[in-house]
Amino acid sequence: MKDRVREALFARLGAAVVGKHAIDLFAGTGALGLEALSRGAAQATFVEQHAVTAELIRQNIAALGVNEVSTVVHADAFYWARHIRLASQPPWLAFVSPPYDFYADRAGDMIELIERLVTNSPPTSVIVVEADERFDFRLLPRPAEWSLREYPPAVVGILEIP
Repeated sequence: MKDRVREALFARLGAAVVGKHAIDLFAGTGALGLEALSRGAAQATFVEQHAVTAELIRQNIAALGVNEVSTVVHADAFYWARHIRLASQPPWLAFVSPPYDFYADRAGDMIELIERLVTNSPPTSVIVVEADERFDFRLLPRPAEWSLREYPPAVVGILEIP
């Protein structure tokens, strides 16, 4: 997620971050989960498949001194989503920000992953999905409930679980 999109996203989320369990799927550097922690998230789980990148996340966590509230899971996000075993409290703030090509090349897997997050998330959770214009958000569960914002080429959808 580009810096300008991340800034706009967190401005939009505001106080909804506070106290949540940030789940940063396809974590990359961990920027989304770390930003959530800096804005009051209670804890963060970072899911990253690439071993070298997962180690970079660990280094970033250590540099920021948030080891006690951070967990790095070195795993495929699709596999992880099929086996979610997180506590129902605190509510989640889940970030789904994969390479955009996944929405074209692995569309079924992406929809299944997001459906699992929506289905398993505790009340008052927030799901954030970043895609590009190729992805049709109407394919997701509760299609009318997603708040969409465009930051070309990115499209960010936010679903707040009641």
